[in-house]
Amino acid sequence: MNRSPLLTALHYAMLIALAALCIAPIAVIFTTSLRQQVQIFAEPLNFIFTPTLENYRAVLEEDKFSSYLMNSLFVGIVSTAVTLVLGCMAAYGLARFRFAGRTAVAYTTLLLRTVPLAVLAIPVFMIWNQWHLVNSLWGLVLLYVAVNLPFTIWLLYGFVLQVPIELEEAAAIDGCGPIQVFIKVLLPLMAPGLAAASIFTFRIAWNEFILALVLTDRHTRTLPVAASLFITDMGVDWGKVMAMGSLIAIPPLIFTFVAARQIITGLTAGAVKG
Repeated sequence: MNRSPLLTALHYAMLIALAALCIAPIAVIFTTSLRQQVQIFAEPLNFIFTPTLENYRAVLEEDKFSSYLMNSLFVGIVSTAVTLVLGCMAAYGLARFRFAGRTAVAYTTLLLRTVPLAVLAIPVFMIWNQWHLVNSLWGLVLLYVAVNLPFTIWLLYGFVLQVPIELEEAAAIDGCGPIQVFIKVLLPLMAPGLAAASIFTFRIAWNEFILALVLTDRHTRTLPVAASLFITDMGVDWGKVMAMGSLIAIPPLIFTFVAARQIITGLTAGAVKG
């Protein structure tokens, strides 16, 4: 269908505006991280300045930066792996088996994903305190698995439905057991969905702040919590905060760009049926 030049121009103008809205915060964070504190508060704001890596040097030379980085990597990677394993099995069970309460379980799982994370802070702290999971990285892992499972289950549920059951039956006839069918037949066909689920799961575990602030101490802090340490009674060191924010954003951005094709395929294909 041929569109008028006006509609085409309006279409591209909206795309450019949307791209600008998405890129602007990232640009502000990065440029601010390259400024000195005096330049950040200079009036009027000068867009031409001499960039400096002093903020990055100060952040990277913090005594416990490597410890915070390892904490974030551990929580992000382990919670993502556990969520994908449990999500695959739960999605397969909901899609392939018929049992009493199946629909109720499916929709209850979906409703749990709508609960804001901040609302969970106090009840989770009370429960985790009784279970001796406060100030523990495994406590954060368990919490992020619970938070991310609903989305993962529903995303992968659509992929399981799209896999013809005849493929599984043929593999069973060839001598494959249930686990072999799941690993050799189903998982390869679910690769786009797994990629999409993994990036969203990792992103939440990597970037989440409120629950990590409540459930960690100085030994188990993650990078987002460590960034808040630059907010003191004396003021906010915006250069270091933005430098830390830029460093925190690097792993999810790399992961997203590397798996972009799989992620787009996963989000579109998984929503066709279900």
